[in-house]
Amino acid sequence: MAELSKYDYIIEARGLVKKFGFKTALRKVDLFLKKGDCLALFGPNGAGKTTLIQILCSLMLPTSGEVVVAGFDTRYNSVALHQLIGVIAHDTFLFNNLTAAENLNFYGRMYNVPRLNEKIAELRNLVGLSEYMNDQVQTFSRGMRQRLSVARAVIHDPMILFLDEPYTGLDQQGAEDLQQLLKQFRDQRKTIVLTSHNLSRGLELCNQAVILKSGALIYQEDIAKINKDDFKQIYLKLTGEKAWPVQAPSRASFESNRRSCGKISYANSDPKS
Repeated sequence: MAELSKYDYIIEARGLVKKFGFKTALRKVDLFLKKGDCLALFGPNGAGKTTLIQILCSLMLPTSGEVVVAGFDTRYNSVALHQLIGVIAHDTFLFNNLTAAENLNFYGRMYNVPRLNEKIAELRNLVGLSEYMNDQVQTFSRGMRQRLSVARAVIHDPMILFLDEPYTGLDQQGAEDLQQLLKQFRDQRKTIVLTSHNLSRGLELCNQAVILKSGALIYQEDIAKINKDDFKQIYLKLTGEKAWPVQAPSRASFESNRRSCGKISYANSDPKS
């Protein structure tokens, strides 16, 4: 690892601007995280969350500004940096024509993971795919792909995790399994940057929260100082979003459901469903 800055920030982002033609996706964003920090990045759709994540993990260059991660300038040291980070993005980075085991074997060998077979066995149990390791990824459901993507991202035991909407596609059990795994990483003092629309999971996991709106960082606070019951209202007020109204089912809808209750087919326990 390169020598950290004099402030010992493991992630430094200064004056980040990103433009796509005439559209400005990020507006002079500054972000500083120390080793072991866990950041929840909230914001409405189009706020710039994914763009920020991609710049931080060197998948995209900023129009202007500077990013240093683990002592590496992301403009010039992306190959070395990728040995130290794990990324879960909208793209799973999986090979559809390979089996789950073959995918993990490929990435494990790419990162020179020691005792790779043991590591794969550990991860397959951790993400709940033990029975499907010999199945091709193209047969997997969205949730199963996401579970395998988690295993791929952590197979080399990264010191920093960048997670862009990691709960997407996971059922309740899968989301809880991922939450417990991320807590293990947090307790090991790994640094985590997480984007999510799930306020409660983000606040439960992380020690810092920020809100992006229209590419600008409009809120940043230590979660220990946040009243979690009030945070949703703070978020809605700052972003201008409106809470969805909750409507009671109509009498007609209730009667229809009651008459058809005998026809309901319950979901089976197969993760592929």
